[in-house]
Amino acid sequence: MTVRDSRTPCFIAEVSSNHHRDLQRCLDFIDIAAASGSDAVKFQLFKIDELFAPEILAVSEAHRLRRQWELPVEFIPALKHRCRERGIQFSCTPFYLGAVDELAPYVDFFKIASYELLWGELLQACARTGLPIVLSTGMATPDEIDQAVASLREAGASEITLLHCVSAYPTPIDECNLAVLETYRQRYGVRAGWSDHTVSPAVINRAVHRWEADVIEFHLDLDKQGPEYAAGHCWLPEQIAPVIASCRHGSLIDGSPEKTFVSAESDDRDWRADPSDGLRPLKAKRINFENSESE
Repeated sequence: MTVRDSRTPCFIAEVSSNHHRDLQRCLDFIDIAAASGSDAVKFQLFKIDELFAPEILAVSEAHRLRRQWELPVEFIPALKHRCRERGIQFSCTPFYLGAVDELAPYVDFFKIASYELLWGELLQACARTGLPIVLSTGMATPDEIDQAVASLREAGASEITLLHCVSAYPTPIDECNLAVLETYRQRYGVRAGWSDHTVSPAVINRAVHRWEADVIEFHLDLDKQGPEYAAGHCWLPEQIAPVIASCRHGSLIDGSPEKTFVSAESDDRDWRADPSDGLRPLKAKRINFENSESE
């Protein structure tokens, strides 16, 4: 996964199931994600019959209706092409084993969802492609994460990012536990990030500026019409764009650790108190002072 600036995170716009199975809407997501400052956009590739057990589908119409949320696999090449045109990375979450091979020629990295963290066979299939892996860890215990990371590494994964995630939609801000990011770095020696379900600028800014998140993933909707928007965990473009911009500004604000005066201060330097008498400006400035000048 390419990071634009080591001091600011990679922002991943998660489309999830808000695309309406409409190719033009998918392309609009990519365009708007790029315009909002995102570094990557992510879709999901699942088939309901390979996502839920038949016992659930037999009795739950709500789960059967999620077939309307499936992303057509034939869209994948066009999505990749549009991402390349817009200069952002393309990713997609595989939810069945065959999806790994279908996606591998196109994605810049694999994202594995929290709900699939226990499925070692899927983790290893992704790892064997040699592509970077981003793994969400919602609901998981340390032992479960240990096993997942071990599975990825056994299968050859060399670039792993763990996303701290709370699988509640939306997530209460007092349950974010962002300090886990540092735990992941120390325990696993990996990059660590935050998968957001809060729609809170304060949470994202805290993850970036206090816990130095390497990656921020957020759910995006275009117009409040996506099927997941009503749940309350999706950002709109006009909400997320200023948050991303403020995080980018953070690296500019930090600047260099070397203390020196900057160009914006140059005109004022001569107006400091002269050490000989404590009066402003410096004596050299007094000699050359013209009445037209002002302090």
